Amino acid sequence: MSHPAPADVPAAIRETKAALRERIGDVAVAFKAAEELMRAEVAEVVRQRERGEDVWPVVRYADIAAGTVPAEQVEAVRRRGCAVVKGTFGRERAEGWDRELVDYLERNDFAGQYRYLDDGIFGGLAAGKPSIFPIYWSKPQMEAREDEAMVNVRGFLNSFWKHESEGRVWFDPTRDTAYPDRVRRREPGSNSAGLSAHTDSGSIERWLLPAYQQVFRHVFAGDPAAYDPWDGAFRTEVHEYDSTVMCSAFRTFQGWTALSDMQPTEGVLHVVPIPNAMAYLLLRALQDDVADDDLCGAANGQALPISARWHPVLMPALTPIPAVEPGDTVWWHGDMIHSVGPVQDQQGWGNVMYIPASPWCDKNAAYARECGEAFITGVSPSDFAAEDYEAGWTGRPRPADLSLTGLQQLGLA
Repeated sequence: MSHPAPADVPAAIRETKAALRERIGDVAVAFKAAEELMRAEVAEVVRQRERGEDVWPVVRYADIAAGTVPAEQVEAVRRRGCAVVKGTFGRERAEGWDRELVDYLERNDFAGQYRYLDDGIFGGLAAGKPSIFPIYWSKPQMEAREDEAMVNVRGFLNSFWKHESEGRVWFDPTRDTAYPDRVRRREPGSNSAGLSAHTDSGSIERWLLPAYQQVFRHVFAGDPAAYDPWDGAFRTEVHEYDSTVMCSAFRTFQGWTALSDMQPTEGVLHVVPIPNAMAYLLLRALQDDVADDDLCGAANGQALPISARWHPVLMPALTPIPAVEPGDTVWWHGDMIHSVGPVQDQQGWGNVMYIPASPWCDKNAAYARECGEAFITGVSPSDFAAEDYEAGWTGRPRPADLSLTGLQQLGLA
């Protein structure tokens, strides 16, 4: 459940920054410690790239299914906070889903109905034809979300998180809930300026909300080295401010499923593969060179921006995904800094279905039930603009078309 932002945001920022500075004590010393840690991490990422090594850990789905992921790959995912899972689905199945999506869109005249709406999330990719399609309930999306392979991958990823701490159980890593999201279809020959570096799941909230202050309690106690980005404590109690970019679920990982071959140069996802970079970001905004009513450009209702102006130490670490094939899945920690690279005259399609990992907790279960009702009527999930294209579409799945897993993920069983 979200709630309104403060009536006077600049005043709230000033008051919060003063309180956090007092709590931390010597803010400059705390920030220097975080910055030195980031410099070392970024330097190692750059060295890895220069040596031609995979910065993104690459895991075989067959190893996840068999429980035989090598220990060094497990450690790499924990260190880098991201992964490509090869062969989550077979190539033929993924390419079939891609064709089926096209048929679903054409059969229901999406091109004739579509009206561009700048929702503030992906406006940087806006063009004459959409790249992000506000479609949520197609058969391919529903099948992928409920598939055993997706359940297995999400369970593997959830296991990196500490789900029990501070004397409480925060979520169940063995159970999925649905977080229905959209699809991206980018045509060959496309030009895109991409999306600049940012993080999702809160902007000014990361400083202002009491629950987020608990999540980052070690940082705001002046001990950034003690911050554990894999500790789920208090994250399920975060409820972002009302806006068009809020997320009503706790996502351990954001993710997408590839429906086409993609190369690292073709306008793909980049990340700063350093999960604890959030400690640096939070302390950066509290330094003396940032105005008292500013959080390094963070604004309510927008993704949290990461820029060369305020965060130059981090920018060299932005690293693209390796080449992926249809059926591969791509994942990154929910706090991860990420961007989308620019592309001119894209070679081949760039098609994905966005499907994150959102384990069962009261917060996620409540939102999943809302999504279950939206699925029944075909309207857009409440975290997204109420465009509701699919409400009257033919070929849209119904509850009877879902497996028991799919129904449970939407709170319908």
